[in-house]
Amino acid sequence: MTVVVDGLQDFTIEHYRRVAFDGEGVVIGPTARAHMDRSRSQFVRLLDSDRTQFIYGVTSNFGPRARQVIPPQQQSTHARGVGPGRGSWGRGFGGGHLDQRVVRGILFARLANFVSGSAKVRSVVAERAAALLDGPLPEVPLDGEVGAGEVLPLVHMMRSFERGDLEEGEGGALSNGSPVAAALAAASALTGRRRLAEATTVLARSLAAQGAPRQPCEAPAVRAWGDAADVAAAERLVAALPPQGSAGAAGGVIPASSTRLVAFLGQAERALGAVGHAARVSLRSVTDNPVYLLPDDDHPLGRAVSTGGYHNAMTYPALNDLAAAWAELVVVADRHVRTLRRHSGLQPEADDPAAALPGLVMEARAAAVATLLPAAVNDPQDDVSAPALSAWRRAGRAGELLDAALGVVDQVAGER
Repeated sequence: MTVVVDGLQDFTIEHYRRVAFDGEGVVIGPTARAHMDRSRSQFVRLLDSDRTQFIYGVTSNFGPRARQVIPPQQQSTHARGVGPGRGSWGRGFGGGHLDQRVVRGILFARLANFVSGSAKVRSVVAERAAALLDGPLPEVPLDGEVGAGEVLPLVHMMRSFERGDLEEGEGGALSNGSPVAAALAAASALTGRRRLAEATTVLARSLAAQGAPRQPCEAPAVRAWGDAADVAAAERLVAALPPQGSAGAAGGVIPASSTRLVAFLGQAERALGAVGHAARVSLRSVTDNPVYLLPDDDHPLGRAVSTGGYHNAMTYPALNDLAAAWAELVVVADRHVRTLRRHSGLQPEADDPAAALPGLVMEARAAAVATLLPAAVNDPQDDVSAPALSAWRRAGRAGELLDAALGVVDQVAGER
């Protein structure tokens, strides 16, 4: 099966899942192809109307050399020399490579700029980028991504576009913008939802094994807190509890054990909501630089405007919060195991799985340290780096540690 994209409305989390996780290909629809070619013609008319106007990367050079003017008679030649190619940025940086599912997701997100008509590219360029999904996929280094925007990972993705393949304005459209952040948000939203469902199920079994009361978890009690995410977490937790529930606080477990769990599951629910929002918005965002704004009554030729679209300010803060939510649930898992053991009367075996929990808590706390903008060191540009990959890695690591902690909870709860 294939996903057909004919406009920005087709860049959804569900389509992302099909392309990135299920391995489906992408076909550029006829409406999108016609729109791109029409927009390309309109951009060329704008450019030809005055080749001395400032259009970043087209009539000027890139980055710290943006003040360098490209003479009109050299602009076509300059464009043929622009592109990811196989230059120094095409080298790896060590530390392994992005998972191929993530690479597929970034390629899918990259197509949104093209299909919008604002990236100044011909439909043939978009179709060629979509064809990369048919393999073999490019290898994208996991480390060394800190640079202006997301240029470094994107040049690795688009290395098959040799210099000479592209026309004015198309080279920058391959590596500018923020499709990496969009893809990482979507991937985290999908994997995070499954992880939270598993955490809810395992910790519900633990509550049942502890004899914790059911009533404090129920939505009417939690609704008074005033937050929809807490109510949703409570409803999912109650649905995961055994049908008979428990009548009281057996074994010395106090009602707060149940409500505290709802609070932390609600924290994860809020964090996932923010990641999902970032994904839904970012997958449909037009983030090229410069972006071509289509003609209107005031600008009959359209406009080419330099933007800060390379910096996605939604994704990495949302991923920071997600990492913290996973780390907090690792601590909650540790507390559940301690409670289960305290009231079970069972002595741990020599190979007690719970012995791993202090280390898991420590590593989870380290993974949850917030990713912030990196400092610029000897950077001749005045922009800032985009840290989405770093935040994604930390959130992923915290999630893996939670998976391990939940495994311990399940095993110890099963001893009851």
